[in-house]
Amino acid sequence: MLDGTSPWRLHLLKNAALILTSIFFLPVSTFVLVSSYVLSFFVANHASRKRRHIRSSPTFEPQAILITGVGMTKGLVLARLFYEAGHDVIGADFEPDGVPACGRYSKSLHRFYRLPKPTADDGAVPYINALLRLVKREKVDLWVSCSGVASAVEDGQAKEVVERRSSCRAIQFDVATTNMLHEKDTFIQETQRLGLHVPETHHVTSRDAVHKVLHQTKRRSYIMKSVGVDDAVRGNMTLLPRRTVSQTYDHVSQLPISSKNPWVLQQFIKGKEYCTHSLIIEGNVKMFVACPSAELLMHYEALPPDSALSRAMLAFTTEFVERSGKEMNGHLSFDFLVDENVTEKGAELVLNPIECNPRAHTAVALFSGQASDVTKAYLSLLRSGTVNGNGHASDMADKQVVFPEEPGKYYWIGHDLITLILLPLLHLLMGRIRLVEWMQGCADFINHVVFWKDGTFEIWDPLPWWCLYHIYWPRHFLASILQRRRWSRINVGTTKMFGC
Repeated sequence: MLDGTSPWRLHLLKNAALILTSIFFLPVSTFVLVSSYVLSFFVANHASRKRRHIRSSPTFEPQAILITGVGMTKGLVLARLFYEAGHDVIGADFEPDGVPACGRYSKSLHRFYRLPKPTADDGAVPYINALLRLVKREKVDLWVSCSGVASAVEDGQAKEVVERRSSCRAIQFDVATTNMLHEKDTFIQETQRLGLHVPETHHVTSRDAVHKVLHQTKRRSYIMKSVGVDDAVRGNMTLLPRRTVSQTYDHVSQLPISSKNPWVLQQFIKGKEYCTHSLIIEGNVKMFVACPSAELLMHYEALPPDSALSRAMLAFTTEFVERSGKEMNGHLSFDFLVDENVTEKGAELVLNPIECNPRAHTAVALFSGQASDVTKAYLSLLRSGTVNGNGHASDMADKQVVFPEEPGKYYWIGHDLITLILLPLLHLLMGRIRLVEWMQGCADFINHVVFWKDGTFEIWDPLPWWCLYHIYWPRHFLASILQRRRWSRINVGTTKMFGC
């Protein structure tokens, strides 16, 4: 993997190779695109058929739903679910470098708006003003924020303005809550305050503070994380202390630690990682799913809702929300490391919350096919009760949690093509791996294509998938070449390019 120290010519070669790969597979993708439209024309698809049936009811009242972040899988999935449930969906997203978001081409959208991205110079004011104008123009009833990691706080600011100056309600935490959950150190502090278990975590603002902690607790290992968003060091999971004192000092000296750029030194836990996605409405958990996780998660498979781990993570989420004592409205996602302690009674699993994401998680894709239950959960915010299948308010309080029903397994074909087939093939030709390893990658790729589901593709709405691989990413790779911008990894599902 290339990083910021790699020669520019290698970054140039990488971008050019990916653009050529897109061009090479263009005929295949176009064939899939055209075939999908033909099949949808001759065979009525489930989503459109269900939408027509719902809207034909004289008692149905469609809501105007604004979903921001439709260029990402999570926003696109929710737009399709609200479309299937009969509502009018307005999509919006940032389009940096003038590259169109793939979600703007979705059949599920009634209309799409490009929003100005918050910048260091202009702040969030242009973005908030544009969002407010959009809400008023489209008479939006409900705004579902599917923000990325870099704009979560700005969406918290926008929520307060939108709800204060219009009748629109927002699935988004306020500024104070978003800030507290977004930052790694304040989240841990809040979790401790609520009386919930957390791993040992130290807030450090200098290299001396790091060495002081390491010197005082020599029997534990730690990893360091930047409190803010820093793509260049996000994947650095170096264990501290290193084997020798000089190696430890050398590693810490390379980290940009200061009072303006604080870090956390967190206890290293050797266990499996899991993540969750939940919808919180008026302080109640309305939707929940847990799944195995990774540092760069590109394969999604839900844990059974009745499994011990899923129940434990749901209990933690419920406790966190209830003890907060706030009428929270928004998406809440936790990352956990599960440690195994041996006691007299046997092995005991311990949940260690390590991070919180106060925004929608890509794992919401696991709710595909549940338009009625999912939209009902979201629309319950519009009134004190829930909303029934016809879009009308109900006086009955519904605290039942929605779980994925027979969820599929999700992958992204572009990511797997590169990581399981083409890149290993290059390593094979260079003698870095054996033939059997490459063949195993090919077998995994075929298994995903045949039995799993692509996170972006829908046979009744294939254009976003085609645009993602033949417009969106190639143009970003081209922009990286022209602007001499270095990157180390990309997340196809969140359309995030990690700079280095």
